[in-house]
Amino acid sequence: MPALFLSHGAPPLVDDVRWVSELKELATKLPRPRQILVVSAHWEAAPLTVGATDSRVPLTYDFWGFPQRYYDTTYDSPGAPDLADAVAALMPDGQAIHRDETRRLDHGAYVPLTVMYPEADIPVLQVSMPTLDPTTLLSVGRRLRELRDQGVLIIGSGFTTHGLPFLTDSRPNATPPGWSVEFDAWARERFAAGDIESLVDFTHKAPGMPYAHPRTEHFAPLFVTLGAADEPEDIPDQVIDGFWMGLAKRSLVVN
Repeated sequence: MPALFLSHGAPPLVDDVRWVSELKELATKLPRPRQILVVSAHWEAAPLTVGATDSRVPLTYDFWGFPQRYYDTTYDSPGAPDLADAVAALMPDGQAIHRDETRRLDHGAYVPLTVMYPEADIPVLQVSMPTLDPTTLLSVGRRLRELRDQGVLIIGSGFTTHGLPFLTDSRPNATPPGWSVEFDAWARERFAAGDIESLVDFTHKAPGMPYAHPRTEHFAPLFVTLGAADEPEDIPDQVIDGFWMGLAKRSLVVN
């Protein structure tokens, strides 16, 4: 299986015809996963924490102020207890691993999956980001890499830009602000060059900072994805681009 970095979108992603078509098309081009492992921008917990493996546990509706229909969404994918065990076994000896059987998929995980795999018939597991440090997250991705050979689709779910406090136009088709355009163009070039060193140091090297990421949690899942690549310096496929509500939704596939 490849690994993905998805700009996942807020719950209204499912109402965006273009974005939905892009995610559906992406799913048709991927081999069918045996299982799916998601690292989302919306779950930070140290040490690395493995989420619920029981599909009866409710989804995590970690958003506020939206219409009720978004809170009525369900995604009853099977649990993946064997994948949870495999993730724990791949971490360094002596490193604590927590399990939280009360926390199931958050919207960074289930929103894109409802579009890509709407039948909800593939086992899904979510794990936390134990840190926002890019180098450490690359290491986590390297440890998870071998799961790809077992048919596991690894997804880092974040957003290429996420400067919500600095947006002045909340329409989906809003003109993107300069900081979002500049950061996205820089990221496109660094991906095309396989420039991991600059990506790791994006807080200092990327234009548009800190407006593009006042906190870095939405860019951080990228590094798990890159770490899971056969060679992190290889050129990823940039499969989705453009903007939504002024935010860059650039997404990647790595092999």
